[in-house]
Parts: sequence; structure tokens; C-alpha cells
Amino acid sequence: MKKFIFTLSLILAFTLNLLAQNSNGVEMADSLRASGKIYVVVLVICVIFIGLAIYLFSIDSRLKKIEKQKQ
Repeated sequence: MKKFIFTLSLILAFTLNLLAQNSNGVEMADSLRASGKIYVVVLVICVIFIGLAIYLFSIDSRLKKIEKQKQ
């Protein structure tokens, strides 16, 4: 029970600290959003993640083939 209370108090302490941040926003993100370049940044990040996912799935399928050959 002591561990639970200690963990809960730590979580509350860290979340209260997060709520105390400025709400002004990030200047770089605001300027990218104003000029419309934020969509390019999001698109590039999405392409990178999709490429990584395809690569990982291809590696997984190759490993499954190798495992089937060994059995």
C-alpha cells in the first residue's frame, strides 16, 4: 500500500509540473503552420514511418520463411 501511495504521489507531482508550462506555443511550429510548410513536415514523417513499417514487415516475412525451412 505504501508503494502505491508513493507511486501515485510521484505521478501527481510530475503531471502537475507538466500543467505549468507556457501556453504561448512554439514559434517554429507557428511559423511553419502559417506558411503551410507544416504539412510537408508531417508528410515526410509519415513517409518515413510507412517506409520503416514496410521494411520491418518484409524482414518479418523473410524470417518466417527461414524458420519454416529450418523445421
